[in-house]
Amino acid sequence: MTVQPTESILIVDFGSQVTQLIARRIREAGVYSEIAPFNSAEEAFNRLQPKGIIFSGGPASVTEAESPRAPQVMFDSGLPLLAICYGQQTLHQQLGGKVVTSDQKEFGRAFIEIVSPSALFDGLWHIGEKHQVWMSHGDRVESLAPGFEIVARSEGAPFAIATNEEAKRYSLMFHPEVVHTPDGGKLLSNFVRHVCGCAGDWTMASFRDAKIADIREQVGSGRVICGLSGGVDSAVAAVLIHEAIGEQLTCVFVDHGLMRAGEAEQVVSLFRNSYNIPLVHVDASRDFLAGLDGVSDPEKKRKFIGAEFINVFEAEAKKIGGADFLAQGTLYPDVIESVSFTGGPSVTIKSHHNVGGLPERMNMKLVEPLRELFKDEVRELGRELGLPDAFVGRHPFPGPGLAIRIPGEVTKAKCDILRKADTIYLEEIRNAGLYDAIWQAFAVLLPVRTVGVMGDFRTYDYVCALRAVTSVDGMTADIYPFDAAFLSRVATRIVNEVQGINRVVYDYTSKPPGTIEWE
Repeated sequence: MTVQPTESILIVDFGSQVTQLIARRIREAGVYSEIAPFNSAEEAFNRLQPKGIIFSGGPASVTEAESPRAPQVMFDSGLPLLAICYGQQTLHQQLGGKVVTSDQKEFGRAFIEIVSPSALFDGLWHIGEKHQVWMSHGDRVESLAPGFEIVARSEGAPFAIATNEEAKRYSLMFHPEVVHTPDGGKLLSNFVRHVCGCAGDWTMASFRDAKIADIREQVGSGRVICGLSGGVDSAVAAVLIHEAIGEQLTCVFVDHGLMRAGEAEQVVSLFRNSYNIPLVHVDASRDFLAGLDGVSDPEKKRKFIGAEFINVFEAEAKKIGGADFLAQGTLYPDVIESVSFTGGPSVTIKSHHNVGGLPERMNMKLVEPLRELFKDEVRELGRELGLPDAFVGRHPFPGPGLAIRIPGEVTKAKCDILRKADTIYLEEIRNAGLYDAIWQAFAVLLPVRTVGVMGDFRTYDYVCALRAVTSVDGMTADIYPFDAAFLSRVATRIVNEVQGINRVVYDYTSKPPGTIEWE
């Protein structure tokens, strides 16, 4: 963020898959935070001038010579410092303590006992109490750095929390950012509000104002095209950018033939009638479906769709006389599953069509104002921008559309079958009053045919899987517990009304280990 908030927290990323959850918890406490990888954290520190620093967890072992280390400036600054898991280990190792490979590893739920007071516990924990936390470590601190004392211990981590209260340095072996540490958010809030002294007055309104200033600074007098996918993310990005630069923005809605039923009409109507934003509607369904012919590998599907979107945007940019920037509704979950958000050592889960930059030939730069946000924060920003609830509250829909809800080869016939099944499913969810209770629900057309019987005739048709999950940010998700009567009703309607499907199943897999989408 170019426009600096009045107060902020710098999070130094050592590669944990849940580093961004730290930022979420800090924002929930009303304080702006930024993540920077350990190898560029000094630059971020100098630019941000934070009021406190947090070290994240990470997959490496401090006992290895080439493992990541925190820049010395973090310690020399004298600022309050909170170190989590790997962060705790490198803090003590760098300040004169010792870390060893533990003979008793802790993964999952654990209980710590509070043995001394700490500023982190203000109004929360007291000596003698035991509290649930979430551990995930194979190494442990064997000897503390000078000035630190134990304030909490667990069976597998004798230094579960060790602090230097005078220097305002706090080290935790567990992860307070995850929901499995019930009081973790309050611990982080105590750190940023009580220890660092942040007022907690950062809001989505202030994020909106700062991002508008950012966009104006980045774009200048240039022209921007924004790719609309039909989902909430690109819509919010478009409205935010339009508020910043007005007529310098042209939106391009690409109908790739992989949309839900009625999607194209709804998007075009919203932007042309409600926001008066210049909109180009491109029907490229024939090209997309032709390019997907014979492609069954999910990564190849995603890569093709991303590249074809770029081709369409490039052609449309030429038609309007050229554009200097391409805007996308990229979110943090897209990025962390494709590459590390900050260039750090996180692993790739799957590629997202809108992550990975632009071809050099385009001579355009990306504008991605939502890149630091989770889905629920985007919805909050959308409401801040005045988007109607009926649009902001819609279930997420992936950019590659139905292509990743049809495992195996994608054809127009399969898309038509799936659209009908999906429409019935969502219609029944709305009729039951469950739409807003569910994070995301959709149907999947499996590349499996099974034998069935309808009337006196044998059928040999596709299997349809139903998926519905609850979530806060899309990084983790639980299945929605429909009752048997609901599932039976939906299955009966789909089999009776959708030609080509003769069997319906329900996906009971949480995330992790599964992802929300099937591909």
